[in-house]
Amino acid sequence: MHNAFTIDVEDYFMVSNFAGAVRFEDWGSFESRVGSNTRLLLELLSARGIKGTFFVLGWIAERDPRLVREISEAGHEVASHGYNHRLVYDLSPDEFRDDTRKSKMILEDVTGRPVIGYRAASYSLVKESLWALDVLMEEGFRYDSSIFPIRHDRYGFPEAERFPYMIKRKGGVITEYPPSTYRLFGQNIPFSGGGYFRLLPLWCTMKASRHINEVEGKPVIFYLHPWEIDAGQPRIRTQFLKTFRHYVNIEKTLGKLDLFLKGFEFKPILEMMNEAEGAGKIVSL
Repeated sequence: MHNAFTIDVEDYFMVSNFAGAVRFEDWGSFESRVGSNTRLLLELLSARGIKGTFFVLGWIAERDPRLVREISEAGHEVASHGYNHRLVYDLSPDEFRDDTRKSKMILEDVTGRPVIGYRAASYSLVKESLWALDVLMEEGFRYDSSIFPIRHDRYGFPEAERFPYMIKRKGGVITEYPPSTYRLFGQNIPFSGGGYFRLLPLWCTMKASRHINEVEGKPVIFYLHPWEIDAGQPRIRTQFLKTFRHYVNIEKTLGKLDLFLKGFEFKPILEMMNEAEGAGKIVSL
């Protein structure tokens, strides 16, 4: 069973938890650490023989095209994470279109390859912003990985499917690759990356992943951010809960990740989708 290893390429000061403390206009004044952290992840993946999908922020690709070329030339898929990490439900359809189109053009110019995958900032494609799927299809995207089937104060669509499926809209069909969840007591429990991976003991992540592969017969969609392996990043002060979410167990991430990667097989979402083209459940949303 092959799983999808995905990385959201953004810097530590760009995250939604710090949106109230860091203005977009000030991003250029912060120390950039995304290049060194991403290259460390590239080295780890190379050592393990793993190819993944990198959802790259357009703002980063615009300023560091060399980094994006390194990702692509190493055999990984480059997909879009939007341009400036704005939440989908805070945008109008026209603003969202401009954002995704700009990011897609930058990434395709840098890599010389089509960009067909998208992941929204902070999984902000929720029930109220499903219109974004229509825009994605119109802009040439073939798959999305933004609908997190959980309950959360910032994102989540708990009624959505847990495993990869095809979404039928008036304008066509797009494939969805949701972050993986573990079903427990009638609830979808997140475990497959980000703060959940840092917060939970490694054995929980391993057990849940094996259950999905071996019992449910489905792939795990795992995600991480480069800043999550960087214990030395500058500290930004904000509300307690947001600070906790960002920094919890950050010094342990790299070691846990190395052990996790040893236990499973991975491939880019693009390969996973091409091998299952036309298959899977179709849902009308």
